[in-house]
Amino acid sequence: MKALKHIRTYLLVCTLVVILQPLSGIAQQNSDPSKPKLRPSPTQRDGQHDFDFNFGTWKTHVSRLVHPLTGSEQWVEYDGTSVVSKVWNGRASLFELDVSGPAGHIEGVGLRLYNPETHQWSLNWANSSDGVINKPMIGEFKDGRGEFFDQEEFNGRMILARNGFSEITPNSSRFEQAFSDDGGKTWEINWVMTFMRQEPEIAAPKTKLQSTSSGPDHAQHDFDFHIGNWKTHLKRRLHPLTGSNTWVEYEGTTVVRKVWDGRANLVELTADGPPGHFEGLSLRLYNPASHQWSLHFANANDGTLTQPTIGEFKNGRGEFFDQETLNGRAIFVRFVISDITPTSCRFEQSFSDDGGKTWEVNWIATDTRVEDASGKAR
Repeated sequence: MKALKHIRTYLLVCTLVVILQPLSGIAQQNSDPSKPKLRPSPTQRDGQHDFDFNFGTWKTHVSRLVHPLTGSEQWVEYDGTSVVSKVWNGRASLFELDVSGPAGHIEGVGLRLYNPETHQWSLNWANSSDGVINKPMIGEFKDGRGEFFDQEEFNGRMILARNGFSEITPNSSRFEQAFSDDGGKTWEINWVMTFMRQEPEIAAPKTKLQSTSSGPDHAQHDFDFHIGNWKTHLKRRLHPLTGSNTWVEYEGTTVVRKVWDGRANLVELTADGPPGHFEGLSLRLYNPASHQWSLHFANANDGTLTQPTIGEFKNGRGEFFDQETLNGRAIFVRFVISDITPTSCRFEQSFSDDGGKTWEVNWIATDTRVEDASGKAR
């Protein structure tokens, strides 16, 4: 499965192709008769629609404990809205939160991904103040209640963290976050959200986050050109960094939706080619402090969000870099977005095994904007 790591990052940038090589790697593994084939336990439930209850627009109240694990009982309150959108027909969802109160404004996004192999969900959260994805919470639903856990650092100490969904009805639900600094013997709740369903047209308007910079930050809209629906043609070099010049081609579609008024976006893709059919998504997040973008990819096969590829746009050209492993060796990966017009754009992925002195292109994709029946671009 190393192929998943070294290929996934192209899709982070162009959102079109990365899963193809992992699919090939999976096929090779399954063709090896010496390796046992894992079969899901018949007693495991299929939880891919566990978050269907949450789709829609919600009036949201948040209570936050200001100083967790200190004995403090000081809480602050926020009110606003949250919108939950379906992805992968329910096997993933995008949670957008926008609330305000005396303590300020919170704007965040949660990407929930289902892993069909483990029958568990990963909850990935980012705040618009830094555009950084937190460590995922992993868990599942049982008897109508969802519980998700991780271990993380808080105030210089390692603690356990728990997220819980409960009191679920068609029009309401409750979420709690709790911390434990004694190995799970006791838990202190520090974040509570309650949701009441409302129709989208009467949702409260979102509060705009005020910029603290001396001028407009144009970089936060670098990906605005890609919002919409696209037809995609791509080429993939079968054996990178081997001297091979054998390529294969694929056709697919990509849908890019705006998040945080353009300071983030979610990309959904489907494509078909010689290896078969695949589904993937990319969550792109802008960091206003570094003025750079982080690009995260997940595919429907395992529902796991990858580590980010990071970069920026200059003079209408985007370049993003990462260091990964290919065939047991560390290499550099470069992604270039170029030839950007209102109706088309181009993406390339290249590898370098000599510290960036030379680069070999192994993915080329072109997007062409799709128009609706009236002839307008979508």
